[in-house]
Amino acid sequence: MADDAGTLVSLFHGQAERLADRTCLKIKSDGQWRDVSWTELIAQANRWAAALVDLGVRPGDRVVILAENRIEWIVADIGLLTAAGINVPIHAPLTAKQVAYQLNDSGAAIVVVSNADQLAKLVDASAECPGVRHVVAFDALNVPSDVRWEFHRWSDMLDAGADSPRLADMPGYGIDRVSPEDLATIMYTSGTTGEPKGVMLTHANLVSNSLASLEVFALRHDDVKLCWLPVSHIFARTADYYATLAAGAILALAECYETLMDNLQEVRPHLMSSVPHFYENIVRELTERGLTEAPDALRNILGGRMRVCVSGGAPLPPHLAEFITERGITLLEGYGLTETSPVISSNTPDANRIGTVGRAIPGVEVRIADDGEVLTRGPHVMKGYWNKPEATAETIRDGWLYTGDLGSLDEDGFLRITGRKKEIIVTAGGKNIAPRYIEHLMTEDPIIDQAVIFGDRRKFLSALIVPNFEMLGPEAEKIGVNGQTPDELVADPNIYTLIEQRVMRALSEVSKYEQVRKFVLLARPFTIQAGELTPTLKVRREQVYQRYRERIDALYDA
Repeated sequence: MADDAGTLVSLFHGQAERLADRTCLKIKSDGQWRDVSWTELIAQANRWAAALVDLGVRPGDRVVILAENRIEWIVADIGLLTAAGINVPIHAPLTAKQVAYQLNDSGAAIVVVSNADQLAKLVDASAECPGVRHVVAFDALNVPSDVRWEFHRWSDMLDAGADSPRLADMPGYGIDRVSPEDLATIMYTSGTTGEPKGVMLTHANLVSNSLASLEVFALRHDDVKLCWLPVSHIFARTADYYATLAAGAILALAECYETLMDNLQEVRPHLMSSVPHFYENIVRELTERGLTEAPDALRNILGGRMRVCVSGGAPLPPHLAEFITERGITLLEGYGLTETSPVISSNTPDANRIGTVGRAIPGVEVRIADDGEVLTRGPHVMKGYWNKPEATAETIRDGWLYTGDLGSLDEDGFLRITGRKKEIIVTAGGKNIAPRYIEHLMTEDPIIDQAVIFGDRRKFLSALIVPNFEMLGPEAEKIGVNGQTPDELVADPNIYTLIEQRVMRALSEVSKYEQVRKFVLLARPFTIQAGELTPTLKVRREQVYQRYRERIDALYDA
């Protein structure tokens, strides 16, 4: 374990010196899994670092990486940090317009893309991004001749870096060029409200959070951890990528979500991080196969060696955590923000209190403000928002970061998140309602897949509901509704009545003003691609409202 590392650069290079030919990554290429050693990884990263220096990158320069998970992403990150640059990762599903905003706001002059789809976004946005001078593509691509920037192939850059004398000018492969307080990354918030803000995280932020996280999650040097969440997001970046390499364990990169179940069987990992939706799908799969009570069925579907699963990014339904934990897999819920590198608190294998997000991790403080807001202080707190001093001053006061989440601490220090302060609905009657809590109760019903509630300054709550059509089918047959498409089902008054009954049952123990009085059924789910969800599957409430405004307003007009 690299517990003496002050920067990510010293962490990675120190591990390479200690572990040399030991495997650090597993990647799948041409249908076969391949082991990547520490020596190979750092050699490629050093070539990339030298190529970047030759390209004109200087300490503090921002470089965008617009790509899906792949080994080149890891190499590009380590090499960029070695060259004392700042990684600005952009989520692969974002649109050309969103890419242009983050490019321009960060001031990046160099962009690294993965494939033709990502390059096409950049081409579409090129007129809006005059500051881009160089574009590098992982894949062998052709580029339109009319773009302003210089185009480079990844393989050519690595070849040039191998021959570059610049590497000799970087003492200790760049270790001496970087200090703990230097920026390592600018990561743009998901933007559930307003425009995204660039979160500035230092090497010290990320190293401290990675080392604390691997201690909390009981990560061992001989473990294999499977990563499918995007490393362009802080959850996977720290909890999967950085923490696993800091432990000297092996990080296996899943191909994509569609192949995840196959990859679990092929890699047979000991740990993984995910969002609640994945665990819900696993339980649904077991239920459909009639295997919920079969011995080792859960462990087998997860590869056969799974020991610990971590859940983050969204609230974890307690019944889901209980189901999985009772079947021999430790499922730990944690909590954090991009602004906190990200982990603030987490349950652990030795202290797992379902329904909470655990205790503060080592080195981190948590307290609850008088109005119920969760505050945190420690080495994990960001340096601030890029070019937004007013927003920084509003969020960090007297060293405490104001999370915007509401919560409570029990007598043993376990944190419970009850809602989002900025998302609080204030009804026409002056009642304050945390929408996520109500939505969480509704989606615990197996025939309700997604729910978003509204009602700010209104007389009652309304909702948009997306049924789980697979689970709805058998229930619909029981009431005589057969063989209909999703569009036909949501228009059927019998289905509306069925779901209305389920909503009433789900909310039977909340107050009268927290009841959902009317709702609209939708035939398609909210998605990242449609701009309705963030990359961590949080609802962009305002965007959803604007899209369905007429239908929501009609509920109140009636």
